[in-house]
Amino acid sequence: MLKIVTVIGTRPQFVKASVVSLALSQENWVTELLVETGQHYDRNMSTLFFEQLRLPSPRYYLNVGSHSHGVQTALMLKGVETVLVEEKPDLVLVYGDTNSTLAGSLAAAKLNIPVAHVEAGLRSFNRRMPEEINRVLTDHMSELLFAPTINAVENLKKEGVMEKNIFFTGDVMYDAALYFGSQAETMSTILQETRVRPKEFALITVHRAENTDDREKLGSICRGLARIAKTIPVIWPLHPRTRKALIQWNFFEFIEKHVKIIPPVGYLDMVMLEKHALAIVTDSGGVQKEAFFHRVPCVTLRTETEWPELVELGWNRIVPPDDPSLIETEVQRALGISGMDAQPYGDGQAAHKVVSVIRDYYGIL
Repeated sequence: MLKIVTVIGTRPQFVKASVVSLALSQENWVTELLVETGQHYDRNMSTLFFEQLRLPSPRYYLNVGSHSHGVQTALMLKGVETVLVEEKPDLVLVYGDTNSTLAGSLAAAKLNIPVAHVEAGLRSFNRRMPEEINRVLTDHMSELLFAPTINAVENLKKEGVMEKNIFFTGDVMYDAALYFGSQAETMSTILQETRVRPKEFALITVHRAENTDDREKLGSICRGLARIAKTIPVIWPLHPRTRKALIQWNFFEFIEKHVKIIPPVGYLDMVMLEKHALAIVTDSGGVQKEAFFHRVPCVTLRTETEWPELVELGWNRIVPPDDPSLIETEVQRALGISGMDAQPYGDGQAAHKVVSVIRDYYGIL
């Protein structure tokens, strides 16, 4: 029986892992153990995501919590290494571009355990982003690289990754959007709870350190959102890091007067908000795609994106977060605009393709 250890630590990774873990659970040749690092340290929210996504409970919970990048990664590396020495898996499976991803792949590589990277090949080409460093290093430690787009495949080829190790699978988040989208309609009551009507509000998510830890950028975002709120209701499920920053920089009372701030929401509630928003404003990589999956215009508060196909298709606008007037203008332009129809993220069967490649890699009939 093949043994896989999956390392995850953030809620977007829970979403990605949910569909692959489901596909693995349907096979009789493999067993999977989940390691949750605790990178998203709101344990109650993490538990809610596991329940809604029907993920099996983690075999190991490292409880790392919030630290500087170096300390957090070191603690994860130590914890994951201990698990791998004890479990002796045949493969370590990692997702995306977080510190959990880097720690899981590095621990495995140093123990000569093959690494499989789901969401390989993405590049923002901005080395100031910790996520960019994590994804590049992980790709070059991985034996199996599962690319969500053709652009990602080409990025890996240009960096000299052997073609035999690169597999275009499509995006597992598209699988999740298809699988959980209908469930959100029947199980979520978030629209009623927030008292907003479909297609009559803008949804906001901001959490990246490059925005929250920069007083000028965060202030600019707040002023831009306040302007938007004059013409359309704005809903903001507030990430703990962002709440802390808003309070630290003395912006919380100001933004609370203009925007409807709500606590972080579970996955199905987030899907419901995304599906029914008139526009989405975010700095998240995953939310950019989810907006596209639900065909909602998106404004991304960054200077670049690892999903350039969304910009090319007209569904996403990249807006530097340092000009409130520009933020307002681009959101107003995005309202009600549709982009081109295309399917750059595969056919919704990415998880099964990932499992198929793993089976073939180990010669399992």
